[in-house]
Amino acid sequence: MPLKSYGVLRGRPVAKVREGGSGSPHYQVHMTSAGVEYRIAVNVLSQQAPSELLYLAIEDFRHPLLETLPTEEGWTPLGRGPGTPSLDFVRGNMFTPTDMRALPPDVEGPDNDLADRLDHFVERAIADPGATMLAFGERWGPEAGKPDKVFGFEPGNGVHDIHMNQGNSARFAGDDGVWQDGGLLIGLAGPAPIWVAIFLAFQSQSWHTDDVTGHAITPPGPSVEGDRRVRIVGALVNPVGPAPEAEVVTLLNASPAPIDLTGWEFVDRQQNRCAAPATSVPAGATLACALAPPVALGNRGGALTLLDATGLKVEGISYTGADIRDEGWTVVF
Repeated sequence: MPLKSYGVLRGRPVAKVREGGSGSPHYQVHMTSAGVEYRIAVNVLSQQAPSELLYLAIEDFRHPLLETLPTEEGWTPLGRGPGTPSLDFVRGNMFTPTDMRALPPDVEGPDNDLADRLDHFVERAIADPGATMLAFGERWGPEAGKPDKVFGFEPGNGVHDIHMNQGNSARFAGDDGVWQDGGLLIGLAGPAPIWVAIFLAFQSQSWHTDDVTGHAITPPGPSVEGDRRVRIVGALVNPVGPAPEAEVVTLLNASPAPIDLTGWEFVDRQQNRCAAPATSVPAGATLACALAPPVALGNRGGALTLLDATGLKVEGISYTGADIRDEGWTVVF
């Protein structure tokens, strides 16, 4: 079954502790939010081989998700579906899984392990009085009469499962679900405020998952999620003229062989679907594809996924309203 209490905590980081060793070490962050103290427990080592976690930090993160985030401090339970602040690494097109890198949890030397990378951003946020942090995951507590085991505040209170929460191996498949992935967003103030997004996943997880249960439908490995043999390279989001608009996306066959798109589908941010053209695209060639209702590309931001004839994700893109110029301009990816 999916996580019991999925949501997001918005507040300020005030301290951190690096845990090393074997077993189940975590990178612990002390947060305060609306006068309440929390501990954010971030996994840095898997209990299942391969043990090193996959990590990705995106500085200056831009995604339509940001328009939906809660603006007030505190814990916000989240509905699990498209168009909400909920994270889904597979369906939300927030990043390309092949950009993730496996890192050891904590080893000697500078900037060579997962804790070092987390330090880089968390310490910046702690030192920045205008910074904010959002922790996506499952909440525990408050635990009356039980001090926190790391930071000592009472009652114990916190958020864990700050990682991908779908596509698990059989041992952990009970935690699977869609639109319930964990992660950290750090808002840094300054002359040019930015969001930093931190995403984590286990190497034992699959990047092709069932749309209802979140269970794995292919073997694990980030390379499985979209070999990107067909790329979405452009989208005419705001065509010239009044609605309804004839939105068009441009595909590139990046492979060395023709690819038959018969049975392939486009899926928009709201998970609406329409068929791709039932035609073959020569190697190295492009194809302009008109999108059919109910699939639509929002002028204030959106996402589009390309599925092959077996229903597996090949490619996914996202964009924000800032990426859209005047009518008739194509957004290039």
